[in-house]
Amino acid sequence: MDNKKKEGFQDLEVYRLSVELALDIYRLVDKLPKSEHYGIRDQLTRAINSVGANIAEGYGRYSYKDFTRFLYIARGSLMETLHFLNISLKLRYINQVEYDNLDKKIKNLGIKLNNFITAILKNNRKTTE
Repeated sequence: MDNKKKEGFQDLEVYRLSVELALDIYRLVDKLPKSEHYGIRDQLTRAINSVGANIAEGYGRYSYKDFTRFLYIARGSLMETLHFLNISLKLRYINQVEYDNLDKKIKNLGIKLNNFITAILKNNRKTTE
């Protein structure tokens, strides 16, 4: 990929946003009841960590096909994070303001991941034509 010579995965906007979101989730799970330590809390941190980890792993594959596959997995993990936030809201572990703030960030990152995937696929088509 052309940009790899110039930057690492840490410089990708989608990766930076995933790290910021992960930090927000870690701050949030500290508020969850201890009874959820191995439930929602564990699932939330695993899901959000999967987002950044898959971006990084896909970047390291040096193949458009592999990279986009890992970006799709990252997007799925992002939706999994939203699922557990939704459950947390319904159980009243978090309030509406906390949910809305994280939902907004998740939607933003989701859009950016979609755009990034589209750009990679488009760039790959150009290089194979």
